[in-house]
Amino acid sequence: MTRPIIGIIGNSYLIDDSYPVHAGGKMNSDAVAQVADCIPMIVPTDPCFVSVAELLEVCDGFLLTGGRPNVHPEEYGHEPTEAHGEFDRERDSITLPLVRACLERGQPFFGVCRGFQEVNVALGGTLHPEIRELPGRENHRMPPDGTLEEKFALRHTVRFTPGGVFHRLLGEEEVMTNTLHGQGVVDPGRDVVIDGYAPDGTPEAIYVKDAPGFSLSVQWHPEYNAAADPVSRALFQAFGAAARAWSLGRVAPARRSA
Repeated sequence: MTRPIIGIIGNSYLIDDSYPVHAGGKMNSDAVAQVADCIPMIVPTDPCFVSVAELLEVCDGFLLTGGRPNVHPEEYGHEPTEAHGEFDRERDSITLPLVRACLERGQPFFGVCRGFQEVNVALGGTLHPEIRELPGRENHRMPPDGTLEEKFALRHTVRFTPGGVFHRLLGEEEVMTNTLHGQGVVDPGRDVVIDGYAPDGTPEAIYVKDAPGFSLSVQWHPEYNAAADPVSRALFQAFGAAARAWSLGRVAPARRSA
């Protein structure tokens, strides 16, 4: 049987400040191929190239990746400021309706960092441009210096709701994670359940209540070292299992009619 196809949401940027590309980090493809056991396919997230309807038919699930540009604050009723950083309106125009369509169909998605924030915004939630500016919050941004290993090192705990979705999946009420984000969730969107928090109260793990398919999202980056990290491995294996179930559901009617 062909492995399920996971659409990895690509990011737009310039190579050498001149050559435009859509790309995704190799660690995303590694996690999808080696841990979720699915086919990774980078999506050029621009409505000039693809539509949500086409993506839903081609892919069995979606990895909503992290990225330097942030969701534009107009998407959640705020005015843009310098603190909001860079934007990618083309990605917004694909991912936000894609989240809502996946929820309606029961098609699996897994949100990571910006993807975590996209899920919240897609369902009417809000974000803060700089979590570290809020009283009592810490700096969750990527360390400015150091090796890749140092930037993605485990830096704080995340505590899950006892008996909740993440606790049951991971078998632990508290895990260690990396942290590489500036923005964060303020108001949860419609049916968005915050199931895990950092020690300073920053939301770190969410799912969509009563969603018919896999709808987990995390604020950290589980794609880094996913095969070796037990928390990351469990998350991507569960995501892969959901994509396989969706893929089998696609072909089941044809099998029954044969």
